[in-house]
Amino acid sequence: MKMDYHLATQYNSEVSISMQNITLTSRSIAYRRGILDNSQKVNYVQQGLGAPVILTHGLAASLHDWDDLLPELSTAGFAGYALDLLGHGESEKPEQVREYTVENTFEHFSKWIDSLGLHEPMVLVGHSLGGGLSLLYALKHPERVRALVLVNPFFDITQLPPVMQRVFRHQLINTSLIDKTPYSLFRFFVDMTSFNYYLGHRETHVLPAHIRYQTALDYKRASSGIYNIPRTLPSLNLRHARGGALDLSRIYQPTLLLWGGRDQTLAPASFAQLENSLPNVAGRHILPVCGHVPHQCHPETFNPHVMKFLKNL
Repeated sequence: MKMDYHLATQYNSEVSISMQNITLTSRSIAYRRGILDNSQKVNYVQQGLGAPVILTHGLAASLHDWDDLLPELSTAGFAGYALDLLGHGESEKPEQVREYTVENTFEHFSKWIDSLGLHEPMVLVGHSLGGGLSLLYALKHPERVRALVLVNPFFDITQLPPVMQRVFRHQLINTSLIDKTPYSLFRFFVDMTSFNYYLGHRETHVLPAHIRYQTALDYKRASSGIYNIPRTLPSLNLRHARGGALDLSRIYQPTLLLWGGRDQTLAPASFAQLENSLPNVAGRHILPVCGHVPHQCHPETFNPHVMKFLKNL
């Protein structure tokens, strides 16, 4: 894989490693852009040195989902890697709508992991669509996965509200209106959905201002074709998971489940169903105040759960 490097914010450390004339310390953060062996672009970030932790964002998000977790991973002696998925951020954006499928998104994700040249099993941390991709990766490559952290995971279109299910079950061919939507409108939408309507809370918004800014920017940067990905999600059929094409009983790795109790994008009950289908759930925590993005809603509560889980592996 061809690679360009941009090194940012390097701190003092006794541990360092040289990579193509770039010296990384245990707390350095490096933003990288490369070309995978299928000629697709990939944009990602690495921070820290040590046991690998792969961080995967959800639909219409970006690698910046993990800006609060990466430094903690680095400080604890892990190497954190986060990418922009296919069609997102600064990664490849295919022109043809039909190319936006779970299969192609997974291939891009999988080839990126291959390109990292990791020599030990990794921990997969996935939010929403990233959680679904992490489940698929653990099923396809169990020997490469040490553990899983699933955050409001999106693994089946039936998790969506009925209206959204009807929309996403059909290929969205004309998405030009989404492409023409200005940042200001995306920001208005994000601000409205983040507004705290619950009495007794001093916070006006569930999400901090800098998170709302980045979320709206990620919506604007993403290809409108990504909204065709959900309809191609393979059904995990949780009620009959054993013996199926995607047999969750084969995921033997320790798994941590985290979700926001006020998720209005995916049904919270589906996360409990997933918990009952996985054989090795080592922990589960519900962040009651948060919605679909608990890792951004209250990282000061979310991150300790993840770090404690990693420490006990």
